[in-house]
Amino acid sequence: MTTLLLVRHGLTDMTGPVLAGWTPGVHLSERGRAQAEALAARLAPLRLDAVVSSPLERCQETAGAILDGREGLELASDDRFGECGYGEWTGRPLKELAEDPLWRVVQQHPSAAVFPGGESLAGVQRRAVAAVRHWNAKLGDEAVYLVCSHGDVIKAIVADAVGAHLDQFQRITADPASLTVIRYTALRPFVLRINDVGGGVENLLPPPVHAEGSEGKDGGENFTGSDAAVGGGAGTT
Repeated sequence: MTTLLLVRHGLTDMTGPVLAGWTPGVHLSERGRAQAEALAARLAPLRLDAVVSSPLERCQETAGAILDGREGLELASDDRFGECGYGEWTGRPLKELAEDPLWRVVQQHPSAAVFPGGESLAGVQRRAVAAVRHWNAKLGDEAVYLVCSHGDVIKAIVADAVGAHLDQFQRITADPASLTVIRYTALRPFVLRINDVGGGVENLLPPPVHAEGSEGKDGGENFTGSDAAVGGGAGTT
């Protein structure tokens, strides 16, 4: 089982009113830095085998705060976790973009959305999911690693993990400095948290492995890490 922690970058001065996209030089605001530091403190009990980030400054700074004090780890950058290429929409106010006919496509049929001079949302999902699969294979089944990325990228990865069509991804939320956790097993991914902005992280550690592939005290000898808990399960307590 490979556990992926998806973190959205903290707030910037552009977050919310303006579609920043790949605009260079967009740094965390004071509040965004505080968010990143608070998240780093929450994640401190977790062993991380790698920290990967979008190349954009706001993600690099958020990931850097999480890396602070973790000896032996260096920040890795992966363009495939970079923001959607919004093309001509980049840097424009959202209230202005909401008047564009493409806005309704993005909202209602995102799998068909192609930004003028930029990427398609379907293409963003393909590259981001390919990156997740690459890092899962590289780090191995027992790894716990963190990726710092952007809202639409995280939502696209989650949609893939739950088996939802990309047209449903607008139902998913990824707030600034939020934590989303997916555990990948041989049979299926399990989404453990979505848009988590508070609370402990102890239950994100992989469960202990017992005899012959059974996992957890209530799993039974035929239970595997890929099996869903029938009836919902008792949680980790």
